[in-house]
Amino acid sequence: MFSSNSRSIVRYSILRRLKSTLVVAEHNNEALNPVTQNAITAAKKIGGDVTVLVAGTKCGPASEAVAKVQGVSKVLVAESDAFNGFTAESLTPLVLAVQNQFKFTHILAGATAFGKNVLPRVAAKLDVSPISEIIDVKSEDTFVRTIYAGNAVLTFKSKDPVKVITIRGTNFEAAPTNGSAKIEQAPAGDYKTDLTQFVSQELTKSDRPELASAKVIISGGRGLKSGENFKLLYDLADKFGAAVGASRAAVDAGYVPNDLQIGQTGKIVAPELYIAVGISGAIQHLAGMKDSKTIVAINKDPEAPIFQIADYGLVADLFKAIPELTEKL
Repeated sequence: MFSSNSRSIVRYSILRRLKSTLVVAEHNNEALNPVTQNAITAAKKIGGDVTVLVAGTKCGPASEAVAKVQGVSKVLVAESDAFNGFTAESLTPLVLAVQNQFKFTHILAGATAFGKNVLPRVAAKLDVSPISEIIDVKSEDTFVRTIYAGNAVLTFKSKDPVKVITIRGTNFEAAPTNGSAKIEQAPAGDYKTDLTQFVSQELTKSDRPELASAKVIISGGRGLKSGENFKLLYDLADKFGAAVGASRAAVDAGYVPNDLQIGQTGKIVAPELYIAVGISGAIQHLAGMKDSKTIVAINKDPEAPIFQIADYGLVADLFKAIPELTEKL
């Protein structure tokens, strides 16, 4: 006979085996967005089997790339013209169909424009509260996220039967690519929708690395005074092989396009080196870059808040300091 303590251990083991996570992959049909590998790391930390859903048009290369990620037990592939443009209106019914069949305990995606568009809809359809932008996993039902623009850290427990979560990619290491998961077809269905239609997209082409994956980022703020002056940062970035970013003030002023915006309402980054040029350090901007390994601030105002979190600070006129730094490199 089993003692009550033994029964508890058996019951706990069964519950652990039942844990399973679906990661909704972000990709362009040919290659994965790196945040998918970060999300897989978060899923592994939750525990249980990890399944990845790859939906798109001719997304074979992306599904094969996912199958090689360590920790993935299965890859579900859905190919259809309905997923052209990766609209949330077509992807949500697919995720729900997959959830209906496999009954996952967790559904994850990166806290990108893609993840923030799809997963809240999934959560609403499942009648659960979405959990946004977690930075750590304590257990299968306990997670950590920042609040008040990063000024406080909240640890909380979710009691929902299905946890629908977006993860902040900069807080989870990318899962290595030495796995060999099996690839299967996702549940078939008509996922076309009349609610939205993908027309076209214009992608900015650049030889510089993406902000999300760059090891060095040089960011400019309102202190640059014009879009033309951002050439100073581009020249410096070429020396470092760095990406160029911007504060919201610079974007709102029209100096640069909004895909360069870093901050609470922009992109969250954590490079090895972050150089803030002419950025005062508003709380919304700090929320997007304060996890950088080394922060260098260049500003002529010695009272600028950016200096409070900077590892190195230079009180100087950026129009003199940046050309001099570029020349010395």
